[in-house]
Amino acid sequence: MTIAGRAQQLTDTAPAADLYEVINRRRDVRSEFTGAPIPEPVLRRVLTAAHSAPSVGLSQPWDFILVRDENTRRAFREHVLAERSVFAAQLDGERAETFARIKVEGIVESSLGIAVTYDRDRGAPQVLGRHAIADAGLYSVCLAIQNLWLAATAEGLGVGWVSFYREEFLRRLLGIPTGVRPVAWLCVGPVRDLADTPDLERHGWRRRLPLDDVLHYDKYGHGRNR
Repeated sequence: MTIAGRAQQLTDTAPAADLYEVINRRRDVRSEFTGAPIPEPVLRRVLTAAHSAPSVGLSQPWDFILVRDENTRRAFREHVLAERSVFAAQLDGERAETFARIKVEGIVESSLGIAVTYDRDRGAPQVLGRHAIADAGLYSVCLAIQNLWLAATAEGLGVGWVSFYREEFLRRLLGIPTGVRPVAWLCVGPVRDLADTPDLERHGWRRRLPLDDVLHYDKYGHGRNR
């Protein structure tokens, strides 16, 4: 079923249909970047959407580092490819063959890198709502990333979250202060298209689980008919 078809199944009512269409169209982009510049008003809208995310205690613990410098991006790419090799060395057989076909980054092909960080001290020491869940601030940063991703998709941009890196390397590369955690490097930019099927599913690494496989009722492990 196409992306549009999946959205149509969820609802026929606009603007809800538009939201569901964007959610279903969103992809983790690796190979489709064109490298074309992002118009400044578009970038501001996407970053504003990210900055509008909910946060624990209204702490807004995120920062966004816009990385256009070619040397910085190439240095990060070299590090990522080295870490890819570390992971690949742990695989054998079918897993190794499958992973060899998977591209894990679009760092130099994308128009822009956006590093997203988490500042645990912002709003401290009394961060309302964080006293019992220490990671609530980190979750807030992830909400900002999701807002950014959906806004970028709505604007016709692609986003790729690069995860093959060591946090300390990225901290040094971008001059991130001690105590501020790098959470994500996002490759962002115009794309040729967005695939109907996620890369990892298309290459046979993993398949999306049916919703019913992850639903529980009242207690973990309880199905609908128990």
